[in-house]
Amino acid sequence: MPKKYKTIDLCAGIGGIRRGYELAGCFENVLSAEIDKNACLTYEHLYGENPMNDITTEEFKQKVDDTDYDVLLAGFPCQAFSRAGKQEGFLDKTRGTLFFDIAEMLRRTTPKAFMLENVDNLITHERGKTFATILDVLVNGLDYKVIGVTKDENGKLIYNARDFVRNSRNFGVPQNRPRVYIMGFSRKHFGDIVDSLPNELPTCRKKPIYEDLHDLLEMNADDKYFLSSGYVETLERHKSRHESKGNGFGYKIVNLPEIEHPVSNAILATGGSGKERNLVIDPKKGVAGKVVASKQTPLNDKGIRAMTPREWGKLQGFVNYAFIDKKTGEDNFSFPEKLADGPKYKQFGNAVTIPAVEEMAKFMKKCLAELNK
Repeated sequence: MPKKYKTIDLCAGIGGIRRGYELAGCFENVLSAEIDKNACLTYEHLYGENPMNDITTEEFKQKVDDTDYDVLLAGFPCQAFSRAGKQEGFLDKTRGTLFFDIAEMLRRTTPKAFMLENVDNLITHERGKTFATILDVLVNGLDYKVIGVTKDENGKLIYNARDFVRNSRNFGVPQNRPRVYIMGFSRKHFGDIVDSLPNELPTCRKKPIYEDLHDLLEMNADDKYFLSSGYVETLERHKSRHESKGNGFGYKIVNLPEIEHPVSNAILATGGSGKERNLVIDPKKGVAGKVVASKQTPLNDKGIRAMTPREWGKLQGFVNYAFIDKKTGEDNFSFPEKLADGPKYKQFGNAVTIPAVEEMAKFMKKCLAELNK
């Protein structure tokens, strides 16, 4: 029986990182933290525990101190580091950000390993200084071997920031979603044997879940997802205006017939632009010109609609993948009853792509097995 590693799930959202690790088969979660009320409701609905905890508080850090765990997981947001303060230590440079709080917990509890996930902007933020500071804190300040980082003879960190970016579209789902993954293993626990670990994170998943969007979209969607004719006209005007200035902004239809293997653009927590850059053509009969109470003008005659929350859930691996019961084949993913579409889009847009995280978790499992030999 493989060893079970205990994880803590910080900035947890609706638990995508946790689920990706659970799917790898040897990780079990023992503590979670999230402050968005709606996300907490969904998390509780899925996992039977409420993660409402604030990682910036001393009270929560104390909870972490008192928890026996092996691996820290966090999908923290990208924030600017202030240049204020005396900057006496590594950690001081990051004060006032959620990364500071995560680093503080790593310092106090020294877990065997960690994985952090972030938007791909993290590597270019402040012309790369933010990312350099983060790696400096993790490697030099906290004594972790970070996958993808080595040192030269003068102790200078050697890395290529692009090596930390992985795209969801290479992990089984048709979504163009680059994200940064940072994984580290503790020298205090394992010694210098950590330097013998592979120095590159997984780049893809062997077998795709969907070939492309054709495989994922569910046609004949509910009328409410079709755009009104007035809204389509507004989007077209907006796009022409930008095109005349040479910009590529504006709505996108992602399953146009001429695209052989369509993929979606990144879905966003803000909903709006994430939806408009992921419109689809759904040739449902009887939709054109239909009057729907919630729309100011009749439905458009081009069959253009927004993707449904369920389709967004499939793009992130929550629906039709991560919660399928292996014995019965039944999909156990659902939202709490009466949750409106708005929060559903937001929660999926904020989430991680579970199949990508699952590959990271399998890689960590192999590394830990190697280190524990």
